[in-house]
Amino acid sequence: MAQALDAARQAADRGEVPVGAVVLGSDGQVLAVASNEVEKRQDPSAHAEILAMREAARLLGSRSLSSCTLVVTLEPCPMCASAMVHFRLGRVIYGAYDPKGGGVDHGPRIFEQPACLHRPEVIGGVREQENARLLKKFFITLRQSRLS
Repeated sequence: MAQALDAARQAADRGEVPVGAVVLGSDGQVLAVASNEVEKRQDPSAHAEILAMREAARLLGSRSLSSCTLVVTLEPCPMCASAMVHFRLGRVIYGAYDPKGGGVDHGPRIFEQPACLHRPEVIGGVREQENARLLKKFFITLRQSRLS
């Protein structure tokens, strides 16, 4: 989670929503680290989770990440949760809960849907307060800068 938080802080420094993600291989080695690049790429799908999973799949030469763990600072949104299904991700560990935009333990709960093709193991709330503080600070600063 420390590496994911570092990536999230780097995103915030670039003006991106501070979300960072790390994909770990079966033996715990880091395969990919990414942070949000939505603004940089002008691509609403350039979320940290998707960028990290794409890179890990490229490195492994496989579209299946069934032996991998994705660590991310915020509960994945429905788009990212759906991508995890298609990547056949083995496990997702996330930090802050997202009652408004989450798609795992909130909102549509993608992995609980009857039509869900694959269900990764989910561990939520890891270093939750630290992750939540980073996001809150970012959005407070953003709002203040828009009012100035």
